[in-house]
Amino acid sequence: MANGLTHLDAKGAARMVDVGAKAVTERLAVARGRVLMGKSTLDLILEGHVPKGDVLAVARVAGIMAAKKTGSLIPLCHPLAISAVSIDFRPDRDAGALEIEARVKTTGQTGVEMEALTAVSVAALTIYDMCKAVERGMVIDNIRLIEKSGGRSGHYQREGEKPWDVS
Repeated sequence: MANGLTHLDAKGAARMVDVGAKAVTERLAVARGRVLMGKSTLDLILEGHVPKGDVLAVARVAGIMAAKKTGSLIPLCHPLAISAVSIDFRPDRDAGALEIEARVKTTGQTGVEMEALTAVSVAALTIYDMCKAVERGMVIDNIRLIEKSGGRSGHYQREGEKPWDVS
């Protein structure tokens, strides 16, 4: 097998990376994305008047569930015992956007970046699904890692962005 953290073995075939020798540490990842929409659609969401129900509550649960299932959704991604997942939303009325932030924690041998990114993606898709009868032109946009900590590679902070203070 190839040495190092690669998803390819010595023959070039896909494999799951062996993280067995990595230290168990507390790991955190924060991801963010947004759904762009008309201001009237955003108002419907915020006022709780979308015909399919409470969009933010359903999107929050969908994002949490997706984070827990990431190992089943993303090929070669390790299944992890997640200790905490939170999904938060911030409306940007001027831009006609709903920002989504996921925060995922674990104590383990590999990070939770994929879980945080998956949580944001599925929360955004859920918002789209629940609102598509009102507006089909919504755009899911700018899904990205904001911060990660723990593990051998240390701390990462996206330049110019910090996780939301949700305490």
